[in-house]
Amino acid sequence: MSDTSPTTPGPEPFRIPDGDLDDLASTLAKTMAEVRQHGALLDRLGSDPVPVASQQTDDGPAAEAADAAQAEGPASVFILALGGEAYAAELTALSDWVNYLFLPVYGREISSSRPWCAQWPEHPEAVARLHALWLAWQQLTDAEAGLSGPSTWHRDHLDQALVHLRSPDGPFAACTTSPTRANHRVLATPAPEQSGATE
Repeated sequence: MSDTSPTTPGPEPFRIPDGDLDDLASTLAKTMAEVRQHGALLDRLGSDPVPVASQQTDDGPAAEAADAAQAEGPASVFILALGGEAYAAELTALSDWVNYLFLPVYGREISSSRPWCAQWPEHPEAVARLHALWLAWQQLTDAEAGLSGPSTWHRDHLDQALVHLRSPDGPFAACTTSPTRANHRVLATPAPEQSGATE
């Protein structure tokens, strides 16, 4: 006896229009940056030592104040307040955000009126401004920030940071003005005043 049931055709291949590939790549890059940030945060949280209750010593109030400050955790989340491994871990997470989200979306063309330096981690002002921008991005793109959070981030944080970072007299003033002629130089900062007059 022959099989008279109709054959079901196989599923059609799924195709994405070429115009949507850029959106998909951007979304994927954003997701990868977020995953890296969460991983770095989990690593940092997992590596921080748990404060152990200190034994009473005869050092007095100064030791008690130091113990209380240590039990409260770090004094700041700002990258310039960190040191050693904490700074390195934070810079790695920041670099992921800058390279996979910030630059692909907001990098724009490099020119003498909008300089950029590929070695931005060597510019302390750039690190400070980008880190502050990233902290605000984390807060204002969170679901708890509400629907206007991303708009607030663009208006109050991104626009202001770009004005200073990419200005002709900003931290990259002596660096790259052309992608084909890479240049890097950290500008000198004013020397601190010497206390004590010479006669």
